[in-house]
Amino acid sequence: MRWLKSLVVAMLVLSTGAVSASASVSAAAPDGTLTLASSTVRRGEPIQASFTTPRPDPTNWLGLYTDPGDGPVDEKFVGPSVRWTYISGESGAATLPTDGLEPGNYIVFALAKDGYQWLATPVKLRIASDAPLHFIADAFKLRNARALTPYQAKVGGVVRGDTDGLTFRKVSGPRWVSVSADGEVTGTPRLRDTLRPASLRVEARNARAETSVATVGIDVRRPGQDLVPELKAMSFNLWHSGSQVDDGREKELRFLLRSDVDVVGLQETSAVSTRELAEALGWDYHQSGTDIGVISRYPITERKAPVDGGPLSVATKVRVRIGERQDVVVWNVHLGYNPYGPYDTCFGKLTQEQLLANEERSGRAPQIQAILSEMGPDLAAARRTPVLLTGDFNAPSHLDWTEATRRCGYTSVPWPTSVLPTQAGLRDSYRVAHPNPVTAPGVTWSPIYPVFTGGYGYDPHKGEPEPQDRIDFVYYAGPLRVTDSSVLVEGTPTAVPNHRGNAWSSDHAAVLTTFRTSRR
Repeated sequence: MRWLKSLVVAMLVLSTGAVSASASVSAAAPDGTLTLASSTVRRGEPIQASFTTPRPDPTNWLGLYTDPGDGPVDEKFVGPSVRWTYISGESGAATLPTDGLEPGNYIVFALAKDGYQWLATPVKLRIASDAPLHFIADAFKLRNARALTPYQAKVGGVVRGDTDGLTFRKVSGPRWVSVSADGEVTGTPRLRDTLRPASLRVEARNARAETSVATVGIDVRRPGQDLVPELKAMSFNLWHSGSQVDDGREKELRFLLRSDVDVVGLQETSAVSTRELAEALGWDYHQSGTDIGVISRYPITERKAPVDGGPLSVATKVRVRIGERQDVVVWNVHLGYNPYGPYDTCFGKLTQEQLLANEERSGRAPQIQAILSEMGPDLAAARRTPVLLTGDFNAPSHLDWTEATRRCGYTSVPWPTSVLPTQAGLRDSYRVAHPNPVTAPGVTWSPIYPVFTGGYGYDPHKGEPEPQDRIDFVYYAGPLRVTDSSVLVEGTPTAVPNHRGNAWSSDHAAVLTTFRTSRR
């Protein structure tokens, strides 16, 4: 199946450095044709396509991609298609289903022989929503405001359904707040507004006179107070950009709004998710390559340029301004995935020496060594400017593999990806909040894989219980105090292969840590 092929290719690309898409078109002129019956379809209606090609082949195929997104605009893989079907013969018709897709702009590619060479010029279309107008969440908070200082935030991107002719208005709330027709929230709070949070009611209305109302909270801080006395940080693997579940983008946004998070390290973003999530939320963002990104409720003032290849290509850094003279540095990583340590222990029963050799071979040990070296100046200054390290480490923690846990018969394993950050002065926020790995295992891999599905050289163990482990982390250094840390999923996820309707959009659990930032 192409879906499986795309996932395999995607993981290979993510581990070696993906090829970035550009706005240019194919250098070789395609010699076939591709036409669509309509340039707009409602979600749930099939896309009807017709094609011709002088190069027929049973493995020629149509791929549907978001626009802009992961499409092979340079005839090279960037990310998996959201829908696909084979086309054979010199001419014919084909359909692509749209059930479960996010409304928005898409593009159809006709591609040759299970690859990415164009057979015809791609064709764009729009998928319109089949749902009534609705705010993604009935209640959520915006970034904090400061009394006597102009304020600005946005709610226009968190509405779904039929958004044609969409406008917004303030229904009720504090006098200082205004809501523009395009969903911009502005105003200058007074000193008296610091006495209670601003509870704002906002209405969205479309051209069909459908309406939806949400309650929006804004905390107002006094002059001289810390703007963000409580900082919520998250690591969130999107599982191929949320494409593996129906309405993935809306589910991601709903989860982020409900979590009331401030800064999120993202993995498996593909080319567009970081930007799309941030723009919908009215946040700032930084995308690094096609795998990792950071979104922030507060302004990003510094961005690390992507690194092509090598151990530093799996990491990125931003600096976030959370007050007039207060920043936090955020590093986000997605380390190599193969060989995978829990499989080597639970299935392979390797010696500790062999396990550590495999950590080196996977690239994880060299990656974390290079990343921590690059983080050196930030860690040296952490007493003044706190540092976070979020990510999917694809490896467990030595804090979880202990005599008390005896995981797969091992009393301890010094996993380098957790030992080295600890030695560098970083603290594992989840273990600070939950020191006992027996009573609080904090499993993040995997809520939808209860059994091992094969691969990684351990096919004879297919069908055995999947080793459940904690491989996603929020580390920190500097003047932060952990007040809570949780491993989160939405709903009760159904295991693969029956996962498309899950409320939870990922194959990892997310990690959310709440920090006190105030030094007073």
